[in-house]
Amino acid sequence: MLAFLLTVAAAWATLALWYRLPASEFMRALVAGLFALLSASAMAGLFTRWRLRAAAAYVLTFAVVVAWWNSIEPPRYGTWAADVARQATGTIDGDVLTLFNVRDFEWRSSTEAVNQRWMTRTYDLSKLRTLDLIMSYWSGPEIAHVIFSFGFDDGEQLAWSIEVRRSEGGAFSPLADLFKSNPMVLIAAEERDVVGVRSNFRGEDVQLYRLRASPKQMRSLLREYVTDANALAETPQFYNSLTSNCTTTVLKMMRVVGASVPLDWRLIINGYLPEYAYERGALNNSVPLDELRASSHIGERARRDGLSPKFSKEIRVGVPSNSGAP
Repeated sequence: MLAFLLTVAAAWATLALWYRLPASEFMRALVAGLFALLSASAMAGLFTRWRLRAAAAYVLTFAVVVAWWNSIEPPRYGTWAADVARQATGTIDGDVLTLFNVRDFEWRSSTEAVNQRWMTRTYDLSKLRTLDLIMSYWSGPEIAHVIFSFGFDDGEQLAWSIEVRRSEGGAFSPLADLFKSNPMVLIAAEERDVVGVRSNFRGEDVQLYRLRASPKQMRSLLREYVTDANALAETPQFYNSLTSNCTTTVLKMMRVVGASVPLDWRLIINGYLPEYAYERGALNNSVPLDELRASSHIGERARRDGLSPKFSKEIRVGVPSNSGAP
């Protein structure tokens, strides 16, 4: 058992040194390699009469790595990629929500946007009518990016996307982002921007589901998004592929506003989140799940629309309604 625990600790610490040690690639490889050798020696020592000394020496070295790790803070400023350059913030006065830095980009390709607009928008919370779950599958049926979109009675949609705040020229890496590689950013955006770039340019399988939620639940969740966005602007946090990502952060919000979200493996392998939501009664379960999923694919409609001002309306054609609040 001790050997197993040391193996897990050694794997984590070796990768942490490789990804986050502030040194050249050669030095990172050297230090990580030396730590791996030290770990192997300590584990070999467990099967000798010097096992206590070997374990003590390893624990002391590991404690130094942990202390260094805990000292790493997420950066507040950086040369960020254009689409994650600004963190949304907002104020709520009665039923009037004012959001700053709402993203409204016009995309030319999967990575290049023209007319990079960051807007100030106001929304009337008393006119909030719908809440939709948008799943964008970028790595097979198991993994998807999760977007929540709030709809108002004038047809306007407000989408929220929790993303990696990567540096300019940087890329998303699920493994690297387990090791404090990038901060988190909470993007508020127009659907034809944050959804359209995925459906029309990145070639992802985008699915849209109408959620069953009461007006009170929708307002509470939207307020929680604004609260979290403001907190993130004030105190940056690291994105973590397992513990603080586009799924887990939303689930924390939903629990804060009183929604019941029991633990389930599909909250980690989030590509199966629609099945989980269907079983929990969060989707329209008067329609068979297979039929609901078949109608949820918006890619063809999105590409046919071409990111027009009617994008949000067109991608919902044929998608069953939420069939009332739970």
